[in-house]
Amino acid sequence: MLPLWAWATLAGAVAQTGRNAAQSGLTARLGTLGAANTRFLFGLPFACLFLALALWITGEALPRLTLPALAWTVTGALAQITATAMMLQAMRSQGFGLVTAWLKVEPVLVALAGWLLLGDPLTWPMLGAIAVAVAGVLVLTLKPGGSRAMLTGIGPAVPGLAAGFAFGLAAIGFRGGITALPEGSFLIRALAMLALSLAVQSLVLGLWLWLRARPALTGSFRSWAPSLAAGFLGALASAFWFIAFSLTTAANVRTLALVEVVLALAVARFAFGQRTTARQMGGIALLLAGVVLLLRASP
Repeated sequence: MLPLWAWATLAGAVAQTGRNAAQSGLTARLGTLGAANTRFLFGLPFACLFLALALWITGEALPRLTLPALAWTVTGALAQITATAMMLQAMRSQGFGLVTAWLKVEPVLVALAGWLLLGDPLTWPMLGAIAVAVAGVLVLTLKPGGSRAMLTGIGPAVPGLAAGFAFGLAAIGFRGGITALPEGSFLIRALAMLALSLAVQSLVLGLWLWLRARPALTGSFRSWAPSLAAGFLGALASAFWFIAFSLTTAANVRTLALVEVVLALAVARFAFGQRTTARQMGGIALLLAGVVLLLRASP
């Protein structure tokens, strides 16, 4: 039977796939950062609602916010914004497919950072399972020409790897914030830090858009219906991610979350009639093998 953190991660992957679909139409109207801001700004009220409902149902009090918890969560929130900007910049020069492939090495970086910064357990079987899963995603996302491009030098890979590291730092920051709270159940601690992170991200990115790209910010309110849908699904996905972070290492969560790639392929197949190639099937098999190995190796 799957542990609770695995169910939460899988639920987060499903919700995030839905959020990506809901958000896709906003990108053309608001720009990438404007569309990304909808997941923070319109997701914040739902995150607060989730927290309020959990407090009411459990009867618990809001956890006392400590300086380490605040520092970790703000670091994670800012790292996620930075990672998004770095990813977009890298895709302009290196292409979508290649940068996506580099981003998918994130679980390896998360495993090492979690071990160094948080003392999360890391064993050779876990590293091996993560490597197998990442290899499967690379097979899925890279075409033969793209795989050769990855070997032409480390220079072109630096922006994508840096973005992957920043996304990994965000995961570490969120888990660090949750575990630094001195009290509360895993559910309350997770939802409290989710609300805090979305508040920080809404403030920072909203202020930047107000100063630099005001039409993208105001346009999200004119497109309130799809923005609200993207915000709800984004908050729901993040709630499940944070619950998983409260129960296990960030490396476990981010590795299992790679199944989102398989979900995206399924949506492409059944919603848009795009067929899956033999290479992609091989990548899926590798990815699922890595996930199974990780579930067996995780303490």
